[in-house]
Amino acid sequence: MNRRNPNTDATHGEGAVPGIHPEALRPVDPAEQARPVRTAPTGPAEVIRCAWAERSPEERAYHDQEWGTPVHDDRLLFEFLVLEGAQAGLSWLTVLRKRAAYRAAFAGFDPERVAGYDEADVSRMLRNPGLIRNRLKLESAITNARAFLAIQAAFGRFDDYLWQFVDGTPVQNAWRTAAELPARTPISDRLSRDLGQRGFRFVGSIICYAWMQAVGLVNDHTRDCFRHAECHNPR
Repeated sequence: MNRRNPNTDATHGEGAVPGIHPEALRPVDPAEQARPVRTAPTGPAEVIRCAWAERSPEERAYHDQEWGTPVHDDRLLFEFLVLEGAQAGLSWLTVLRKRAAYRAAFAGFDPERVAGYDEADVSRMLRNPGLIRNRLKLESAITNARAFLAIQAAFGRFDDYLWQFVDGTPVQNAWRTAAELPARTPISDRLSRDLGQRGFRFVGSIICYAWMQAVGLVNDHTRDCFRHAECHNPR
């Protein structure tokens, strides 16, 4: 969920794909796999959030309840991976508004079930107006589900694989403004390369960094945001 200007990201196997829109964040209302719901402070003092979160009610809720909170649930990690790939070239708000439809179409983001999808399922999803009807993105979600299961088989949990890239502890930043946030880092570069070698698609470094921000591998709330302190605690 990069917070600056639009960037260009290269995906593995698809060529150049527009990168995560830096001013757009991730999904809202995690239903079944929800993390603990947080609410913004109340009282006479003004609530200060990351600037991007004030653009819409959906982004505000997502920011206050999810973005940057460390995730260790494999199914939720898979959900964010699929949604990050779906967002490439689009605004995050578009994805937020389609999240419920994605949950329904992708069996609650159960990677085992998604890994079994075939051409008939892709055709079905391409007719679903609730989804981003891009064949490459939909097919990549199925490919990634299969690669996801292979990592689970090798590591026991996808969580263990992913969090090793930050030694099990969120990277803590203290940016003053969103303009300071990077679009990618050496860690996201390394993660992107490794995922690509394992058969994942739509996992360019910019997409990977946005995913890292979403699931709390990095705390990129600006330091004046009320969520910065909440996301400062490691697992």
